[in-house]
Amino acid sequence: MKLALLDSISVITAVQGGAFVVTGSHGGVSAAQFVLAARDLPSAVAFNDAGIGKDDAGVAALSMLQERGVIAVAYSHLSARIGDAKDAWDHGMVTRVNEAAAQLGIKNGMSVRESFDLWIARLS
Repeated sequence: MKLALLDSISVITAVQGGAFVVTGSHGGVSAAQFVLAARDLPSAVAFNDAGIGKDDAGVAALSMLQERGVIAVAYSHLSARIGDAKDAWDHGMVTRVNEAAAQLGIKNGMSVRESFDLWIARLS
């Protein structure tokens, strides 16, 4: 039951396998590719929604990670600075969730910390 704060998802490694990763990175396709390339996948990832963007580009990672069973949420770019995982942990407010996250009871309007607490409860 580990928490990993990564300002950039590009530095994810197998060390974060099974962890709840909070990243300052956007949740776009390239961010998902970094996660999926890790030898051991994290259990959950929280991304900055980067304003969502055209065609939901800022949260595309959520569905990509759903396909691999990874819990994924996006938090508002207005609640935490892009590129600052600690700020996301301290202030991030969830704006989008994938189905795996929803099944844990994670929903829009929750804090990133509340999402972590629900993840921990699932493991207990």
